[in-house]
Amino acid sequence: MGEILALVEARLLTALGEPDARAAVTFLGTDRIEVLRFTDGDVVRYATLGMSAQPMADPSAALADPVKGPRAELVLSVRAGLADTDKVLRPLAVLAASPQVEGVIVAPGASLEIGEPLWPGAPFSSVLVAEPGGLVEDLEMDAPMEPVRFLPLLPMTHNEAAWKRVRGAQELQERWLSHGTDLRDPLRGSVPLD
Repeated sequence: MGEILALVEARLLTALGEPDARAAVTFLGTDRIEVLRFTDGDVVRYATLGMSAQPMADPSAALADPVKGPRAELVLSVRAGLADTDKVLRPLAVLAASPQVEGVIVAPGASLEIGEPLWPGAPFSSVLVAEPGGLVEDLEMDAPMEPVRFLPLLPMTHNEAAWKRVRGAQELQERWLSHGTDLRDPLRGSVPLD
């Protein structure tokens, strides 16, 4: 486990530079989850470290495979200085622990719900899991382990989350694109959904 996380951290540092802050959260019955903060000009990126230590298991499987299964870490990018986004550390750790706690597999197109604002005053309490590979490349592992994927998180307003449940992730992303939505704006409102 420690060897995997060392490789994951090295990949994050190669892609994002040195973190300027890190915090660790441990939930009862789970492994420790760290959240690293990287500042790049006017963008702050938060990346989890620890979610990939164990493969995500199918909740219907009788026994979780300790080696095979998808592995991932989460990455959230927001514009700096517009909101107190550093308070997102605990919600991100909660999302990263969800495969261990709730037995879910986090994959592109999924919605993850926090149940409270991602940070104080945030209009978002859920995120859409986007496709990996853009910001941080997948980390190949020795067979039979699957690669570690770095999944971008896109904050969704309550209305966007409801619309996504009905129409799907692809349509919501197309709606954001067609309206030129700045998904890094921590104060943005909901995209028009009519």
